[in-house]
Amino acid sequence: MAKEKEIKTNAMRILDRKKISYEVLQYECSEFIDGLHTAEKTGAPVEQSFKTLVAQGKSGQYYVFVLPIAEEVDLKKAARAVREKSVEMIHVKEITEITGYVRGGCSPIGMKKQFPTIIQESAASYEKIYVSGGRIGTTLCLKPEDLKEACRGEYQDFIASPDSKE
Repeated sequence: MAKEKEIKTNAMRILDRKKISYEVLQYECSEFIDGLHTAEKTGAPVEQSFKTLVAQGKSGQYYVFVLPIAEEVDLKKAARAVREKSVEMIHVKEITEITGYVRGGCSPIGMKKQFPTIIQESAASYEKIYVSGGRIGTTLCLKPEDLKEACRGEYQDFIASPDSKE
């Protein structure tokens, strides 16, 4: 019996085109689950699992933030990181229209448009990190530097410190 051909996501096609190696982790899931549950399903270490969030600056520009799944964005730090007066997270209903991806399957690689992408600087300390593969049920494992190259990102600190969380 022939092996079923894997249906590639935009993120995978971009990584293939750039000859960046990655591992695909598939998990059973028909609807959005948060990053902690995704890590549980794939067996990926929580501290190496990253979520992708999209914010809009006061200027109207969209920004992509890639951060550990258990962390929260500090909006003031995020605004400073992208040199904006302020940023706010986009509404869940806008994710597909802006990125081309669905909630729970939003990869920092291969959005409809290339937005400035900031990766939490802690990612650089890991050999490999896990990010969404571009659809629900798909996670990609790759080197942080390769992610940075693929999404033309930069490292900065923009997560809320434990004492600033409400």
